[in-house]
Amino acid sequence: MSTVASMGNFSSKGTADKADKPQQALDINHAADDHETIGTPWVEDAKMSARNVNVFYGDKQAIMSVSLDIGRNEVVAMIGPSGCGKSTFLRTLNRMNDIIPGCRVEGNITLDNEDIYQSQQDTVLLRARVGMVFQKPNPFPKSIYENVAYGPKIHGLAHSNAEMDEIVEKSLRRAGLFNEVKDQLDKPGTGLSGGQQQRLCIARAIAVSPEVILMDEPCSALDPIATARIEELIDELKEKYTIAIVTHSMQQAARVSQRTAYFHLGKLIEVGDTKEIFTNPQHHLTENYITGRFG
Repeated sequence: MSTVASMGNFSSKGTADKADKPQQALDINHAADDHETIGTPWVEDAKMSARNVNVFYGDKQAIMSVSLDIGRNEVVAMIGPSGCGKSTFLRTLNRMNDIIPGCRVEGNITLDNEDIYQSQQDTVLLRARVGMVFQKPNPFPKSIYENVAYGPKIHGLAHSNAEMDEIVEKSLRRAGLFNEVKDQLDKPGTGLSGGQQQRLCIARAIAVSPEVILMDEPCSALDPIATARIEELIDELKEKYTIAIVTHSMQQAARVSQRTAYFHLGKLIEVGDTKEIFTNPQHHLTENYITGRFG
């Protein structure tokens, strides 16, 4: 792993950068001409920190020198056009890329100042601390109860049936699902609606008491009503968890996040307060994407 990148690698040029680069038609197949991230990639109370992260799939580089802090108990949204690297970067945060043949990660990523890529790191324990909710709901072919109890059983978090019952109920309540399924806990999780399945997956993730929850487009397969429920849930969960969410919906990013990071062709172009990113973007690539000129 490489050493931590210097803060000097980042720009705070703001409006000056924008003034230096007049608006122009964008060739989206051309890499960002400015390699410095604009805005505020750093926070004072970081739960996770990435420094100079590069990701390769064989000879192809998918992420280029990305550095970003994720603050404790905040929601960070990662946005950008398809193929920009936002999901690839998200997966580096709990080493999900380890299971992809030919994938190589360089740089430094820490959780509470501990390097998660150190050789003695137990990835099973890491993924209990940094849980993940995927784009498509993926409940296990088990009962609703067993879906939620699966992680706590593996990690030995319950020492009696009563303790397991408590964990399952508490997790389902936090996911806003308990009242809907309390009388059918023995029914298959796959029999629930799409929105309920996604909340079941969230309950399964939080059952092992994670510290960080990663969400990779968790609402893309859901209808507007189910999406609204998940967004309400994200707002509630941030009181207890740190959350990083990848989304194609700029409206969703604006609704659920405190900070937004814009990715383009594997580079982190701009990071800042969500309201500022959407009302006063400093980089022309960010502005072009937000205003719909490409994406």
